[in-house]
Amino acid sequence: MSAAITGSSMVTCLGDLEATFLALLEGRSGVAPLRLGDPGKLGVTHGYEIQDGQPASQPRLAGDWLADCVTKALRAAGVDPARRRVAVIVGTGLRELRAVEQWHADGVPLRLAQLHFKEAVRAAVPEVTEVHTIANACAASGYALALGADILELGDADVVVAAGCDTMTESMLTVIGKVTAGTSDMVRPFDEDRPGVLLGEGAVAVVLERPEDVADGRPCLGVLRGVGLTCDAYHETAPDQAGIVAAMRQAHEYAGISADDIGLVVAHGTSTGLNDPTEGAALLDVFGPDGPPVTAIKGATGHTSGGSALMSVLVALSAMRAGTVPAVVGLRSPMPEADKLNLVHGAPLQVSPRHAQINAFGFGGVNAVTIVEASDG
Repeated sequence: MSAAITGSSMVTCLGDLEATFLALLEGRSGVAPLRLGDPGKLGVTHGYEIQDGQPASQPRLAGDWLADCVTKALRAAGVDPARRRVAVIVGTGLRELRAVEQWHADGVPLRLAQLHFKEAVRAAVPEVTEVHTIANACAASGYALALGADILELGDADVVVAAGCDTMTESMLTVIGKVTAGTSDMVRPFDEDRPGVLLGEGAVAVVLERPEDVADGRPCLGVLRGVGLTCDAYHETAPDQAGIVAAMRQAHEYAGISADDIGLVVAHGTSTGLNDPTEGAALLDVFGPDGPPVTAIKGATGHTSGGSALMSVLVALSAMRAGTVPAVVGLRSPMPEADKLNLVHGAPLQVSPRHAQINAFGFGGVNAVTIVEASDG
């Protein structure tokens, strides 16, 4: 089913959606020396942190960013939760693990209820009918989109807010430090000398409505045409090309289009040894060597985990509205496996695609491929 996207809000290390998209167009990255924890112990020196000045005596809660994004997205859409049934679906990778680390290691006060995003969302928008959390790693907010569309189609809500959020955690930074050996100072998707992934953080929310419910002159940011989902269980961390290809083709089928209709791909692009070649091979399998332009945003924002899929969706919609696709930030020399991909490299590309594909792949082979269509108004 198609769903109209009528409102949105986002926060990354670069700022809101407008600031993040401008940074992408200018080729700027939000990477900086890591402030969280001891870099010597973590094995990571850089990250994409939101510098909000929060004191260490308070728990660092992704739910705070989430609640703000949900509120702003509903306001932008002109939706009154007191008059319509509004459901909220939140995708996350780590939930509130950072706050748990602070509680355990530093004695920062934390209540059990704060570990579920329901409290934060209801404090900001008390009229919402339900708040669900799904933890599907780096594809989580893509899954939230799919579930949100199903809820609309079933008539279980009048409006759905699909969202995603995550904060950095010391435990995940330690894992990255072991994998990258502390040598990564920036995410460089599809680069020949890609150094590995680095974490970002933030939150994002979009408002989904039935197209017939927005025929009253309210603006529409774009149309969700379909989400292809696969759950491969192929390996704990390694991606599976066959599962990724299946998710892409399923997304095209659900959207009622063919691969030839796709005018832009926003890739997952993690800058890792396995993901980038596998994703590149999958794109060539589906689109061939003369495929659509391919970009990726993690060089600018870092890997924002649960929010990454939806953040890429909003960047795709922004690019379609602006008629300008940002280049892959951090890409210097494309890897040999990407030689036949139409990577947007070096400078933005002036193009106005009608349909965009957004890839998001998570540990364990949870894949979400989203198709969005540009809106005429």
